Amino acid sequence: MVKRQSILKTYHDYLDGKIKLKTYQKIGVLFLVVVISGFAGWVWEFSLAEIGGGFKHLYIKGGNLLPWLNIYAYGALLIMAIAYWFRKKPWLVFIISALATGLLELFAGWAVYTFGNGTRYWDYTKDWWGVGNINGFVCPLSATVFGIGALLLIYALLPFCIRLAQEMSKRAFLTLAITLFTLVVVDDITNLTLKNLGLPTAMDFYYSLGWRYR
Repeated sequence: MVKRQSILKTYHDYLDGKIKLKTYQKIGVLFLVVVISGFAGWVWEFSLAEIGGGFKHLYIKGGNLLPWLNIYAYGALLIMAIAYWFRKKPWLVFIISALATGLLELFAGWAVYTFGNGTRYWDYTKDWWGVGNINGFVCPLSATVFGIGALLLIYALLPFCIRLAQEMSKRAFLTLAITLFTLVVVDDITNLTLKNLGLPTAMDFYYSLGWRYR
């Protein structure tokens, strides 16, 4: 019972802006949010691919070896930067985040298409729920989903990571955060480098195992 009250108090202090973290805790929390958000995005995309494909095959999502999508990590950072300050108003967090992540998805899709010789990693014109899409890069429903994800980030994931920073020892917390963050960053940089050099990437590895891209 004491523990539960402590958790609730921490949560209320978080909403009221009363929690003061040390520099190493802020960095660790940031690292964990990046890793967990990227992983959650991968799980979401993989689940949609499986459902859309009728669970007939395993589908590659993203271009990394690890189950992690960097655009979701970038989106999480964007949300924290602009929506965190409005955390006392969930409806405002939702609206701001949906607009911001929608613009991020639009810009990222356009950049990949423009500078990648017509490459598309997603295309909402091919999905039945992509009504109202802009050149297939973003649609109202996708922005809505990201807005909901922002609520989970601000009101669940971020407080959870802050709690870890408070409860774990400095060494254990930094070891966890830095290790996970380093793994995904090295994986991301390695695959990007291999691709630019024209060498086999993580996607080639998964293709060799029979996975498909959808």
